[in-house]
Amino acid sequence: MTKLLTKKVRYLILLLVGLLLVLFLPLPLPYYIELPGKAVPVSDYLTVTRPSPKKKAGELRLVYVSLYRASPATYLWSYTNRFASRIPAKEITGENSNSDYNKIQAYYMQDALNEAEYVALKAAHYQVKRKYQGIYVMSLLKNSTFKGKLQVGDVITAINGKTYQSSGEFVKAVQGLKQGSRVQVSYLRNQTPKVSWGRIVKLAGSNKTGLGISLADKSRIQTPVSFKTNVDDIGGPSAGLMFSLELYNQLTAKQLLRGRNVAGTGTISADGKVGPIGGVDKKVIASAKAKADIFFVPAQSEPGAISNYQLAKKTAKQIKTKMKIVPVASFSEAVTYLEEN
Repeated sequence: MTKLLTKKVRYLILLLVGLLLVLFLPLPLPYYIELPGKAVPVSDYLTVTRPSPKKKAGELRLVYVSLYRASPATYLWSYTNRFASRIPAKEITGENSNSDYNKIQAYYMQDALNEAEYVALKAAHYQVKRKYQGIYVMSLLKNSTFKGKLQVGDVITAINGKTYQSSGEFVKAVQGLKQGSRVQVSYLRNQTPKVSWGRIVKLAGSNKTGLGISLADKSRIQTPVSFKTNVDDIGGPSAGLMFSLELYNQLTAKQLLRGRNVAGTGTISADGKVGPIGGVDKKVIASAKAKADIFFVPAQSEPGAISNYQLAKKTAKQIKTKMKIVPVASFSEAVTYLEEN
């Protein structure tokens, strides 16, 4: 009887040790945990070298979420936090490696800075131009004949020796080529010119043809105004609106803030439109913790999905914050709100 009990105890101990090892070993699961991050001063990341000399009280804050790969322990723990989200890894990185995903996020951040500079400089009546650089390679399809030749982050400058001024022009030209036809791609990799050859393929899920890559426009801003940036530790496009407001506030003598603590989120495009983002509930929480008076949120919403504004209002009610949730569709709407309220 004693021997039987001893065997059972040993078995239970081994089982418990095994469970603890599974829970606490840093084995990555195919999920990411998303949590509220922080609302931090935009001026920590972006400053005009020679800003307006007018002294101003108040703060503009960009907001980011905390995102990390789940382990068994953190996955279980996340159920104890009502604002934690468990997101399948494929929804975050797609088919990209971690390295390629980070490159794409860095591209989005740089693009957000470029668009914000363009919008703010135009609004502040400074000289500014957008110079088109080429097509940024975001990913390659499995059947692309350029797989193993082109990489995420390469910038395509010409097709068959011909240059284009937008991704739309590029796509139209490539789709005019016959499936199977040979094509020359000129591109830059880390500023070094290169050339690769491949063939036009049928794009999965459509009757169209192409190189089999997903792409985005890459441009840079030309202006006599100089900036200092420090964005190495953040990525993505969602700080675009707040970048543009911060630059505009630094460039002009206007008293937009008047001592207020203003947080916000949203992409920005060259025409000043504000686009929807993810994780807005977490950003509301982070902004409330930073004691923001106002939280700007994109008014635009994705079809069939709860809007950023609706989710932001719902979250603000849940955490009982007095922070004002303000939907904006454009940069000019945000500026007008700050001027008139």
